[in-house]
Amino acid sequence: MIKAVAYAAVLLTAGAVQAGVFNMTGGLTSLEFVPVGNPGNAGELSGWAAGGYGPNVIAGAVDYTFSMGKFEVTAGQYTEFLNAVAKTDTYGLYNTSMWSSTYGCKIERSGNSGSYTYSVASDWANRPVNYVSWGDAARFANWLTKGQPAGEQGLATTEDGSYYLNGVTSDIALIAVTRKTVAQGGRYYIPSEDEWYKAAYHKNDGVTGNYFDYTTSSNSMPSNDLLTPDGGNNANFYQGDYTIDGPYYRTEAGQFELSDSPYATFDQGGNVWEWTEAVLYGAFRGMRGGSFGYDDVNSLHAAGRDLNLPAYEDDYIGFRVTAAPEPASFLGDCDRDGDVDIFDWSIFQPNFGSSEGASWETGDFDGDVDVFDWAIFQPNYGKTAEAVPEPATMALLAIASLLAPLRRR
Repeated sequence: MIKAVAYAAVLLTAGAVQAGVFNMTGGLTSLEFVPVGNPGNAGELSGWAAGGYGPNVIAGAVDYTFSMGKFEVTAGQYTEFLNAVAKTDTYGLYNTSMWSSTYGCKIERSGNSGSYTYSVASDWANRPVNYVSWGDAARFANWLTKGQPAGEQGLATTEDGSYYLNGVTSDIALIAVTRKTVAQGGRYYIPSEDEWYKAAYHKNDGVTGNYFDYTTSSNSMPSNDLLTPDGGNNANFYQGDYTIDGPYYRTEAGQFELSDSPYATFDQGGNVWEWTEAVLYGAFRGMRGGSFGYDDVNSLHAAGRDLNLPAYEDDYIGFRVTAAPEPASFLGDCDRDGDVDIFDWSIFQPNFGSSEGASWETGDFDGDVDVFDWAIFQPNYGKTAEAVPEPATMALLAIASLLAPLRRR
């Protein structure tokens, strides 16, 4: 029986295909995450008092594990998002400068409102999206949290999920938006400043307050050289000249292959400034990391902070996303009612083996609905007083259902 389970696991893993931005095709870089552990680490001083700029803050202390986007959200991924929810584009997720500006990410819109379509050439698709506001980033996070649905911009697609937006677009309204917990329906987020800072600078050496000065796992000032192969400690920023000239200006995701952070994130320094959830001076959202232009190497330093109005969009601003871990008490709780029972099983079982629109609410706890999700679901099943089948019995039933197609073949 163990061999049969293992065989089924191999088949399911090999055959599973995650929808949308988690499994992009045509050579496009999929949205990937890397784990950031060492919960309970200490933070460090950042800002003016640390020799940088921006208001002082103790940054980087995070008392939980989480996952950080390995790369910035790309133009290709954002194009998928637009095609799913912006045929009308009620809340302005597309900025025409994406296409028209010399420094735009070259996402092109065609058609008329109600039937808009969006496209990006393959040589631009893996470079970071720009001309995105904090509100755009929050709506992208909501869309991921909802399972990448297609439809008009509303509560089922972009206006609820990890953030309750419900149509807000003004600076004042966006400042008031806060993240929802996992129990409240949240999953993917704009990084908090502590999450962003830890993934970028912490030395990944246990529960310490040890940090590098730069996102390239170095205390030495990086260069802005684009070499093949990468020699390490390089980033895309302006220092007398551009790292990469026009028309691109931004490098592709992971192009500095030896210049990642200790947690294996890429381009947190340079390329584009990245939004965080931080609120500064009560009216601005935080940004971190510097960009391809207008900035010298000081923008990449851990002591440097920046800010902007949350509805602001420009060529030097992009974002990445973070994923919160699911609390152990809720693992398997598909209907989010605080227990794992027969109702959760009735959700999980029909979706087993599927990745189309996979989300927490369909039994997806790790990227698609497969045996790994079953390994999460099964030990937590029965945390209720209801009379339900024993987990072991249910495991046998699940295995039988997995092997049935093989027998038929």
